[in-house]
Amino acid sequence: MLRRIDSFLACLLVTVALASVLPCHGVGVKVFNILAIIMIANMFFLQGARLSRRAVMEGMLGWRIHLAILSCTFVMFPLLGMALHAALPGMLDASMWTGVLFLCCLPSTVQSSIAFTSIARGNVAAAICSATLSNILGIFLTPLLVGIVFGRHAGSGGGGIMPIVLQLLVPFIAGQVAQPWIGEWAHRHRKLLSFSDRGSILVVVYTAFSEAVTQGLWHRLPPLQLGRVGVVDAGLLAIVLALTLLVGQLGRFPRGDRIAIVFCGSKKSLASGVPIASVLFSPDDVGLIVLPLMIYHQVQLFVCATLARRMGARGDGD
Repeated sequence: MLRRIDSFLACLLVTVALASVLPCHGVGVKVFNILAIIMIANMFFLQGARLSRRAVMEGMLGWRIHLAILSCTFVMFPLLGMALHAALPGMLDASMWTGVLFLCCLPSTVQSSIAFTSIARGNVAAAICSATLSNILGIFLTPLLVGIVFGRHAGSGGGGIMPIVLQLLVPFIAGQVAQPWIGEWAHRHRKLLSFSDRGSILVVVYTAFSEAVTQGLWHRLPPLQLGRVGVVDAGLLAIVLALTLLVGQLGRFPRGDRIAIVFCGSKKSLASGVPIASVLFSPDDVGLIVLPLMIYHQVQLFVCATLARRMGARGDGD
């Protein structure tokens, strides 16, 4: 029975428990933020070193999969959020519904989308291109979508492209440049790449959940309202996962592309969401508005960790 327990999910649970009991704060926040940046950059460097140039070019030119993922992120999600709000207006109070609708307008995560695609043995090259493009477009599209969904004027929160370029694209390009010398080594040491994928996610989870705990995650809302937010977030994720699977099947995408659509199209970025919220909303409202996003972020990591491991196990013989 113990062998059936997902070890990565167990690590995630331990990480959340540790963040709840011993959250990082003060200098520790800076240390873990720097560690997360280093580990994520290292993950992208190793991905660049491992992927062939042909695979990267095919990933860049796969317009159908990019269109599918971006449509899930910036069209399907907002429509689904508004439909849930219309169907269940009394489920949450106004601030929590604002937070749910806001998370539906956000871009996809980058590091976890790619890491889970890699764990599930999907099309990593396409995931890198789509997830990165989602974050770049999200800088402009998220304020526009917020303006449409909430009927308000929203400006673009610029200045977010350079961190994406420096932290993600530069290491990946460096890995591609170094591939002739270390490509075979990276293929032989796939466990190192797997450790990099999972390790980066655990560090991000600890840092993000520590921030939520220090901001009073367990005290800012009554337990019943907090539980309802969790139910709405879990339901939203379940519907989106089912729809992304359906998109991959109806579009007759190959297995690797279907995996990338699931893990890139179902994610929402906490790293992008918090700074964007600070630009679009009043400082007094930001904390509660991003709470549904924080909860969704944890739920998507737990669920997708298990899903990725199972997909990867089924793909061992591919």
